[in-house]
Amino acid sequence: GICQPILLGNDERIKKLAKELDLSLDGVEIVNLRHDREAERRERYAHILAEKRQREGYTLDGANDKMFERNYFGMMMVETGDADAFITGLYTKYSNTIKVAKEVVGIQPGYSHFATMHILNTSKGVYYISDTLINRHPDKDTLMDVAKLSAATVRFFNEEPNIAMISYSNFGTDDCGSPLQVHETVAAMQKQFPELAIDGEMQINFALNRELRDSKFPFSRLKGKDVNTLVFPNLSSANGAYKLLQGLNTDAEIIGPIQMGLNKPIHFTDFESSVRDIVNVTAVAVIDAYVAKLKAKHNA
Repeated sequence: GICQPILLGNDERIKKLAKELDLSLDGVEIVNLRHDREAERRERYAHILAEKRQREGYTLDGANDKMFERNYFGMMMVETGDADAFITGLYTKYSNTIKVAKEVVGIQPGYSHFATMHILNTSKGVYYISDTLINRHPDKDTLMDVAKLSAATVRFFNEEPNIAMISYSNFGTDDCGSPLQVHETVAAMQKQFPELAIDGEMQINFALNRELRDSKFPFSRLKGKDVNTLVFPNLSSANGAYKLLQGLNTDAEIIGPIQMGLNKPIHFTDFESSVRDIVNVTAVAVIDAYVAKLKAKHNA
C-alpha cells in the first residue's frame, strides 16, 4: 500500500526468483531495460540526456550506451516522469550513483552540493545526522550547503531544526584544521540565517546534553533547546557515528540514507540493507515525490 513498484531487471529471472521464493508479483511492473522492446525508450532517454549535457562532452551514442545501465535508465524514468522516484544503491557503488544523479537529475538551484541524512529513532527522541554518504572532505561552502539542506529536510518532516555543528573542540578552543572550518561555517550560517537555531563547533556530549551545554556555554544560540540535528565535519565521522549505533545493536531504528538536494526523488540503499531498511527508504521517497507533485501543482 506504499507505492506502485517498478522493478528494473531481467523479467524472466525475476519471475523465476519470485516463484522460488513464493512471492506474488501481482500489480508489479517489470521493465527489462536491456531488451529490444525498450530500444525506443532508451533512444528517447539518450536524446534528452545528450541534449542536456552536450556541453559536457556527451554524444548521442555515448548517452545511448549509458541507457543499458540501471542507474541511468531508472533516473531518466524519474527525470521524464515515467516514474515518480528511484531507489538505488543495493548493487552499485555510491561513487557511480552520485555521479549519475548529478548528471541526470542535477542539484537543486541555490546549492552547489547535495548530501544525505540518516534519521535515528531512539528512546531519547528522534535525531537527524548529516552528511552520512556523499561529501568526503567538505570545505566551508560544502558544510554550509549540508547545514542548509539539513534544516530544510528536518522541516520537511514537520520538525523545527535545532542544529549542532560537531567537532572535537568547543567554540574555538582549537583554531586550526577541521574545528576552524566548522567554526567559520557556523559564523557564516548565523549571519545568513539569524533566526535559525544553529551553533558550534561543539563536542557531541555538549550537543546532546542541554543542561551541560547551557551551564558551560550560556551564550549559545541553542540555549534552552534540545538539539535534534547533528552536522558532522566530514564523511568519516558522520558515517561512523550511525554505523557505531547500528553495530552495537542499540534500540535505535536507523532510517536512511535520505537524499537532500537533488532535483528529483532519487534515494539510496546499500548492500547491508534489510527489507525493512528498503521499505523505510521507499516510504520516504514516496513522501518526497508526493510533496514534489503538490509543489508543482501549486506553482502551476
